[in-house]
Amino acid sequence: MSYFNHENLLQKDDFGKPQEGKAGKIYYEVRGAGMPVVFLHGNTASSRMFEPLLPLYEDKFQVILMDFLGNGRSERVEKFSPDVWMDQAAQVIGLLEHLKVGKAGLVGCSGGAWTAVNTGLMRPDLIKGIVADSFDGRTLGEGFAENLVRERQAAKKDPQSAGFYAWCQGDDWEQIVDKDTEALLQCAKLGRPLFAAPLSQLSLPLLLMGSLGDQMTRRDLKQEYEEIAGETGGEICLFPQGGHPALFSNAEEAAEVICRFFQK
Repeated sequence: MSYFNHENLLQKDDFGKPQEGKAGKIYYEVRGAGMPVVFLHGNTASSRMFEPLLPLYEDKFQVILMDFLGNGRSERVEKFSPDVWMDQAAQVIGLLEHLKVGKAGLVGCSGGAWTAVNTGLMRPDLIKGIVADSFDGRTLGEGFAENLVRERQAAKKDPQSAGFYAWCQGDDWEQIVDKDTEALLQCAKLGRPLFAAPLSQLSLPLLLMGSLGDQMTRRDLKQEYEEIAGETGGEICLFPQGGHPALFSNAEEAAEVICRFFQK
């Protein structure tokens, strides 16, 4: 197992007041060889979610996995920030600086997609390109808070979903899910910005990926992706079928698209 110590980062809130980012020991692992590509897990998950997919990628890339603070095998935190995806982006930056691998690709799914885009906005010098898979885009979907509470309550009672949480997080999975739910509800309630800068400032190649059959993303996903692509010059890959996230529900097809994107 490999860890690095993520130090406190001084960030600024909307009023220019310094605030501390999360700090602690972050778990990571590196597999394969070639261009470095970091896979970023979604909220309530961990890098274990990518393990079934590794045979599709590790013979083409140097695959880098990490568990965000408070998740998986990384150090626990008292609570998650309402600006969780910017806080996680700072952690990705810390890992890339620690590894000194040069410019890396980022593949983020669900919440990890917001983290990936924020990383590119904050430190484009470290990133070669971004795949943002199965996320709502520039805003949280309509009825986000109500839907989130309902989905999380149902998931905790569902044996399959609870089993996934336990596999990713360990015995304290329920506490982690509750902390994450509270952070996202605060994000929605306070109207926190989802990105560190306007998307029009993103200067990196971007691939927006998703499934039209995904019930966990916004209903107007195609339109949202088209508008983001208009701002960023990004590409779009929407599979006609599949669930959440597309990276899994269309695993082999998604891997082909991602490999072509990074090998351009």
